[in-house]
Amino acid sequence: MNDTAMIKALALRKTFETPHGEVEVLKGIDMEVRSGERLGIVGASGSGKTTLMHLLGGLDRPTEGTVTFDGENIFSLENGLLDRFRNSSIGFVFQFHQLLPEFSALENVMLPGMIARRPSRETQQDARALLEEVGLSHRLNHKPGALSGGEQQRVAIARALSLQPRVLLADEPTGNLDSKTSSDILALLNRLHEEKGLTMVIVTHSGELASAMDRVVHMVDGCLS
Repeated sequence: MNDTAMIKALALRKTFETPHGEVEVLKGIDMEVRSGERLGIVGASGSGKTTLMHLLGGLDRPTEGTVTFDGENIFSLENGLLDRFRNSSIGFVFQFHQLLPEFSALENVMLPGMIARRPSRETQQDARALLEEVGLSHRLNHKPGALSGGEQQRVAIARALSLQPRVLLADEPTGNLDSKTSSDILALLNRLHEEKGLTMVIVTHSGELASAMDRVVHMVDGCLS
């Protein structure tokens, strides 16, 4: 980890329209993510953690404010360029895996490369190597329904790393797992961080996961404390 800020959020606000009026979810967030660090974002349900992660990764746009990546405002990119940036620079891991049920583990990990139109043979080789790296070389052809929750999360992590992103954004990566499997996923994330120098932003309720981070920020009612 170094002191260079890779990601900066400035005055981030996000409101949503509801039948009962506007709801302000983020209320002016200022934060930095340093290159190579593991940052934990901790807070109660509804505090705005997931919304913040979506904005940091360019999955959603803020009502106000900016997110810069290496000094460039990602929301100044036109939609196609923003999609390309997100696909090449950021890997996402979600609480509920979001694997395609009709695809095998191998096909799910290949998917980002296929979308990026990488050569099929190279994409398959890389996907096999990643699944071996996360301990699933024996489950390549199994569909998500035939995998345990921990195995599905390992597939999701391999998929997130398939295009060699610089940043991994993970939303409750151990949220639906038992304590043993959660510890295994934490060990895997730590090993990948050490070996690949990944910058990680982890949204979590888990005290064990948060305590393993280099730095932790707390969210309360749409604000950082």
